[in-house]
Amino acid sequence: DLFVFMHIFDKGYEKKRSKLLGAYLPHPPGLEASMAHERRPLMAPSASRYHRRRSSGTRDERYRSDVHTEAVQAALAKHKERKMAVPMPSKRRSLVVQTSMDAYTPPDTSSGSEEEGGQGEGTPTSSQGSISMEHWITRAIHQGSTTSSSSSSTQSGGSGAAGRLADVLAQTHVGKSENHSAPPDVTTYTSEHPVQVERPQVSTVPRTTPKYGNAELMETGDGVPVSSRVSAKIQQLVNTLKQPRRPPLREFFVDDFEELLEVQQPDPNQPRPEGSQMVAIRGEPLGVVTNWPPSLEAALQRWGTISPKAPCLTTMDTNGKPLYVLTYGKLWSRSIKVAYNILHKLGTKQEPMVRPGDRVALVFPNNDPAAFMVAFYGCLLAEVVPVPIEVPLTRKDAGSQQIGFLLGSCGVTVALTSDACHKGLPKGPTGEIPQFKGWPKLLWFVTESKHLSKPPRDWFPHIKDANNDTAYIEYKTCKDGSVLGVTVTRIALLTHCQALTQSCGYTEAEIIVNVLDFKKDVGLWHGILTSVMNMMHVISIPYSLMKVNPLSWIQKVCQYKAKVACVKSRDMHWALVAHRDQRDVNLSSLRMLVVADGSNPWSISSCDAFLNVFQSKGLRPEVICPCASSAEALTVAIRRPTDDSNQPPGRGVLSMQGLSYGVIRVDSEERLSVLTVQDVGTVMPGALMCVVKPEGVPQLCRTDEIGELCVCSIATGMSYYGLSGMTKNTFEVFPMTSSGAPISEYPFTRTGLLGFIGPGGLVFVSGKMDGLMVVSGRRHNADDIVATALAVEPMKFVYRGRIAVFSVTVLHDERIVVVAEQRPDSTEEDSFQWMSRVLQAIDSIHNVGVFCLALVPANTLPKTPLGGIHLSETKQLFLEGSLHPCNVLMCPHTCVTNLPKPRQKQPEIGPASVMVGNLVSGKRIAQASGRDLGQIEDNDQARKVITLGDVFLFLSEVLQWRAQTTPDHVLFTLLSSRGTVLSSLTCLQLHKRAEKIAAMLMERGHLQDGDHVALVYPPGIDLIAAFYGCLYAGCVPITVRPPHPQNIATTLPTVKMIVEVSRSACVMTSQVICKLLKSKEASAAVDVRSWPPVLDTDDLPKKKPPQLYKPSNPDTLAYLDFSVSTTGMLAGVKMSHTATSAFCRSIKLQCELYPSREVAICLDPYCGLGFVLWCLCSVYSGHQSILIPPSELEVNPALWLLAVSQFRVRDTFCSYSVMELCTKGLGLQTESLKSRGLDLSRVRTCVVVAEERPRIALTQSFSKLFKDLGLHPRAVSTSFGCRVNLAICLADQKTRGPDPTTVFVDMRALRHDRVRLVERGSPHSLPLMESGKILPGVRIIIANPETKGPLGDSHLGEIWVHCGHNGSGYFTVYGDEALQSDHFNSHLSFGDTQTVWARTGYLGFLRRTELTDASGERHDALYVVGALDEAMELRGMRYHPIDIETSVIRTHKSIMECAVFPWTNLLVVVVELEGSEQEALDLVPLVTNAVLEEHYLIVGVVVVVDIGVIPINSRGEKQRMHLRDGFLADQLDPIYVAYNM
Repeated sequence: DLFVFMHIFDKGYEKKRSKLLGAYLPHPPGLEASMAHERRPLMAPSASRYHRRRSSGTRDERYRSDVHTEAVQAALAKHKERKMAVPMPSKRRSLVVQTSMDAYTPPDTSSGSEEEGGQGEGTPTSSQGSISMEHWITRAIHQGSTTSSSSSSTQSGGSGAAGRLADVLAQTHVGKSENHSAPPDVTTYTSEHPVQVERPQVSTVPRTTPKYGNAELMETGDGVPVSSRVSAKIQQLVNTLKQPRRPPLREFFVDDFEELLEVQQPDPNQPRPEGSQMVAIRGEPLGVVTNWPPSLEAALQRWGTISPKAPCLTTMDTNGKPLYVLTYGKLWSRSIKVAYNILHKLGTKQEPMVRPGDRVALVFPNNDPAAFMVAFYGCLLAEVVPVPIEVPLTRKDAGSQQIGFLLGSCGVTVALTSDACHKGLPKGPTGEIPQFKGWPKLLWFVTESKHLSKPPRDWFPHIKDANNDTAYIEYKTCKDGSVLGVTVTRIALLTHCQALTQSCGYTEAEIIVNVLDFKKDVGLWHGILTSVMNMMHVISIPYSLMKVNPLSWIQKVCQYKAKVACVKSRDMHWALVAHRDQRDVNLSSLRMLVVADGSNPWSISSCDAFLNVFQSKGLRPEVICPCASSAEALTVAIRRPTDDSNQPPGRGVLSMQGLSYGVIRVDSEERLSVLTVQDVGTVMPGALMCVVKPEGVPQLCRTDEIGELCVCSIATGMSYYGLSGMTKNTFEVFPMTSSGAPISEYPFTRTGLLGFIGPGGLVFVSGKMDGLMVVSGRRHNADDIVATALAVEPMKFVYRGRIAVFSVTVLHDERIVVVAEQRPDSTEEDSFQWMSRVLQAIDSIHNVGVFCLALVPANTLPKTPLGGIHLSETKQLFLEGSLHPCNVLMCPHTCVTNLPKPRQKQPEIGPASVMVGNLVSGKRIAQASGRDLGQIEDNDQARKVITLGDVFLFLSEVLQWRAQTTPDHVLFTLLSSRGTVLSSLTCLQLHKRAEKIAAMLMERGHLQDGDHVALVYPPGIDLIAAFYGCLYAGCVPITVRPPHPQNIATTLPTVKMIVEVSRSACVMTSQVICKLLKSKEASAAVDVRSWPPVLDTDDLPKKKPPQLYKPSNPDTLAYLDFSVSTTGMLAGVKMSHTATSAFCRSIKLQCELYPSREVAICLDPYCGLGFVLWCLCSVYSGHQSILIPPSELEVNPALWLLAVSQFRVRDTFCSYSVMELCTKGLGLQTESLKSRGLDLSRVRTCVVVAEERPRIALTQSFSKLFKDLGLHPRAVSTSFGCRVNLAICLADQKTRGPDPTTVFVDMRALRHDRVRLVERGSPHSLPLMESGKILPGVRIIIANPETKGPLGDSHLGEIWVHCGHNGSGYFTVYGDEALQSDHFNSHLSFGDTQTVWARTGYLGFLRRTELTDASGERHDALYVVGALDEAMELRGMRYHPIDIETSVIRTHKSIMECAVFPWTNLLVVVVELEGSEQEALDLVPLVTNAVLEEHYLIVGVVVVVDIGVIPINSRGEKQRMHLRDGFLADQLDPIYVAYNM
């Protein structure tokens, strides 16, 4: 094994070493060198050279270890040639203003990522502020080889290197745009060299470009106007994304339905372990020393009685003055007092609160070790189990809730604390301490002597030999933030103290300086426990003093001539930063400097740099003793202090690439990415250690493989308190050989550390299980990534200790997220520059992409008690969208390589084959029809009307007939916002009024037959009268929504456009609107002089026209229906007299409308079914229409439902916007409405009129909400109409008709135009509700929109319709005949090629249900999926915007509305933010994750805008294309635009 190791460490090592170190090494490297040992130089380089170097740098640059930095710079320089600009996110000014300067913390305070809170330390232990991180890897690689060499590189670098580096970086900005993922910077501000941004090609025909606002407009190839600013960025993004991604997507078979996510195939060239199987290494035997005490309490009793005056602990105040000296006598007597009081003074004599074996919490601040020590030993003497925890500062501390869960599960009811701490705890109004979130109810007990009663003379604690009872519980924070309690038995506690005493050579009365947290881990083991066993004197330095004076610990070592000091690499780093040529520093008394976080590979650079500076102050190299520890295994290994300075420590320069595959490879010379590790000494005395595979069965690793270190020893933790399953997996592991035989009968404990055992039994640690991130099968360590990030000019933009790295699972793989605190003084451009460089550096050095890099304002990341970053809490905030970053850069395009393959469109199969295929497989062709109009029903009422329909071909005749037969029958009632009747019209009144309007048109308007008249009225009765007036005069009416008086500038141009496009010869309107059209505001918006004549109908002539017009041919135009489609197209559809009558008849039959009926209508009366129901149906069928203008609901949301209840209406029609207003506005008022007598139990049908997929969530919540008011759940249904046919489906009034059925379809299949039904709640299921029942006289077929062939039931296709009330064509000025014939007169390419169909432009499918309708036929349900024009082709699949929008809206409570659209095959997501602008950037990662997870799509651009920016038409449908045009013309004023890379 040793040989293999030598071999591994040897490759290329000799050569590199001699090359690098030739100048500094007195003798040629011998054999040990090849075994990765080096001799340390005996002389330190002269200090003066060091100071020369120092003066040239800035304060923070001073100790940068150039090694890593050079590697990073080299990596960045490599990108120089293949440079590609990436768009910088754009941000609203208000967001750029950084947090106030109060947030600014000097680096010293913020840099401590304390090991605290398990992984709170989490991230970077690395961040430990040690210069470590940048101790980066390089080609020089190792300098690591000796300390002096690293110092020399520091000296030689000088300002020259910095200058060269600056040049390199300056040029990085300009290179050529070649295909490579390069650093961003599209902005020109970053360097003196302007950056060439390629503009999208403007079409070559010279055109005048119109201006919108101030945005310069260009046009893309297809003539879409684009503002230069946005399009340039998008173009850049598109160019960036064209670059090849690193792992090539492999080919694999895609089943018709299941899009399989690509499984990462192992790289055939990846390094594999080649060594032989390792052998467990045994530590030296634990020596038996005669005077060792039988238990720790016995040791305390001994020193307390025989040397009571010996000092045990000295505490310091924040000025570094000794505050208090605790002697062994005092510790002994006070501990007895505490023990007595815990057992006898809590609760009653019969029912004591605490019995031996119970757990109690110890809550002591970090500056009071003496009180803690007394309480801890008091518990040991009373045989109760102390659980030391942090002081909860507020009710909602990071991680404090988890600590509460630990206390609860341990059954803690009493908390011991000190006086000062008790006074400082948060108090309720009556002075009691509140219950902290998640904590059990606690009794707080102060342990100061003055508060305790003296034990009686005869009371004495029972001192036993150490046994297997639990001595104490140490808390440990896991990767996910949960807190576990590790139990340590009394025998383990004692054995651990003995092992430390032996390996550290502790002797009586030695002085030890402790900077570590004394409540847990190394600080507890050395500074509280082992020290008492050996009667040592501990000088305790609190964290608060270190913050004020980072040199304090060094000063105390000198002052007390301490032999031992316990520190972290952070403390060494701080001392270096603060060290100012202190003359009186002398560290020659130190025989051992314990580096507690030696298990962090980056501690090596702090050790080296510290030795460099302090070797001249008497520090001997062999004094530095890194150790590795874990909560479960206690001390795992520690380097022994030797007197022999010739015994060199071990070093290894390992390839990062190899490490990511778990293999040890000594790095070859030219590689940038290496990790230098130092040994953490040898196995503890009396212990056995082995290395096992981190996942799966605990099998021994090979000698050149990285695995988890496992220890078998008495001196380890016993269990996780109360968690037997986890305990078994951690504390009771039986490692096995490759043949499956256990290597020992005794169980091992997993340490949670990753590493290997090198030559000579030296233990090397390369990372922690907690920091491990497995991305596409390769392992990366969070600490290493932090180190790389910090090596990129760390000090300018981010605080060095304040970087968090963790992984989140998105789309079945871990994705790396980096979060850093940004300095308040850094600019946007600088930060963006830095972020892009970090991405490149991590990419080059670790060969892994960063999914998301976020910068947050200074001091906002959650902290652990000792000031480090609380990692799991940070991750939690990130995932729930409450991190509030000020900058975000996402790179899903680089990282996400396991998307399903894009769908290859198969060569089209001819329509005939499709049809034959369907017949062969027994699938039916998808077609359906409503009832036949010819079946005349046998009740008389119907017969009369049917004949009426046959007699009168024209609505104008029907009205005249009604005016004669039922002159006083009320047809229309209009309600005000208060629910009172504003006006009503009987048959005769309507007839008379229409006659007068006809006379006016002929006289004042001088109109001919067939002239077009625009009716510009608010919703009401005037509109209806004007419509019939036009029919009486032989004119063609066009209803137009009037301009909004508060918003003339945007609404009036639409009115003008409809008037012009429809070629109206005159405009009829009311007096108020007439004034509005001629107002100043109007003339600012449009050219008022070009209006046709405007007639005001409030002032009508008294006489009637000579005769009423009767059309000669029923196929002539009755009216024009103008509306804007969801894609933003304005289109007028021609409705003939025949179609109009057929339409009314169809609705009459479907809804069973008779003169005795009342129908409430809350719809806009300007187009589609809304207009027909408002103006036409009552005249045809004779029922009374109660008209409720939807705009009145904004004043009184309950208006519609109150009217329905008051008029006892059975049938009502509304729009989605009305339903939404009721659901949102009345949600909390159902009780008060009930008390006002609102009753909906008479409603048979409530139909939502729409031209879209039914909004199932809205209809369901509406039904649920008003169920209590009597609304029948079956009453709510939807209708479906489109431009070519204003109503295809409408709810069937027959209560015996079947329910609207809901089906669940597989969304993934739908993307391939397949319909696959799945069970409710299955993954990827999408609920769809049928769009009402097909109207009488309507035939439907599903056709392939490309081949025009008929499709089977299981296919998604375009809905084609054939019926009497289809529109007869578009009315256009341009004569787009082709479009017209295609939309209104299409023929199938196969099968029934004779029938004329109209194409709806909507995708949908038919399903034959099990239900039967009135005539006993099986009922066919039509499901509308979405508009063909809006569907997006992405990755070869068809996506419907609404599905993606639904996913996005669910991601965060602040997203009010969302719209998506494609732009040059990028998906753009626009979200409306409700809440503070600070939340805007939280949405970017959440939106990206959700769309990836649910739709397998990468979002290209995320745009965050204010509420109300997404345009919505009168039907409540989103106008996505308008939004797109606004985005490209830069008119949205977004809060933030993120370009994902």
